[in-house]
Amino acid sequence: MTTCHRVAAATAVSALVIAGAHLIGATAAHADDVTPSVPPGTEPSAAAPVAIDSNSPGLKIPQGGTLAPVKVLDIAEVVEDLGGEQRRQETNQNVMMALQSEVLFPENSAVFNAQAAARIQAIANEINQQKATRVRVFGFTDDQGSYEHGKELSKQRADAVQAELAKTVTNPSVVFDVRGYSEDYPIADNGTEEGRKKNRRVEITFPRGSA
Repeated sequence: MTTCHRVAAATAVSALVIAGAHLIGATAAHADDVTPSVPPGTEPSAAAPVAIDSNSPGLKIPQGGTLAPVKVLDIAEVVEDLGGEQRRQETNQNVMMALQSEVLFPENSAVFNAQAAARIQAIANEINQQKATRVRVFGFTDDQGSYEHGKELSKQRADAVQAELAKTVTNPSVVFDVRGYSEDYPIADNGTEEGRKKNRRVEITFPRGSA
């Protein structure tokens, strides 16, 4: 009788363990379905790198060889607003602000619209904060129309932005470099209207200071 009771008890415990395992598995699967731990498409696709033998002759500097001088790479950080109307790019040395032409000018015009002055004055205030002594203002267009017309329009727009900056920039000795590049140096595909809109822009670049 004792042996039978022990067998029955062991069988009951085993059944509870198996049932508990099924319940735990069901809960985990449900949680994975609701909030997957790894978003689809982000799983690693490459295998782990092969082990490297640090004593391999191919990794040793030849007799008489020296290491190249240390070089600090210029890392760029790019921030673009949701509409793409304004883009900011920062490196260790420079700040570049790009404004799409649509937020500054009517179509095919170099006359400011109502919101242009406030945007440009905000950039001028940062130029003051950075204590910049040289500012580049470059205009660009898309590839629609003639190259010469684009060059004239892009220069006129760059001139207008420079004149507005000069009203707020406080350093009287700041040097402006103003140019119009027409359709040269596109940053997006001119084959789509979205790309052409990004290419129609004015870029304002100045060095980072001690601000």
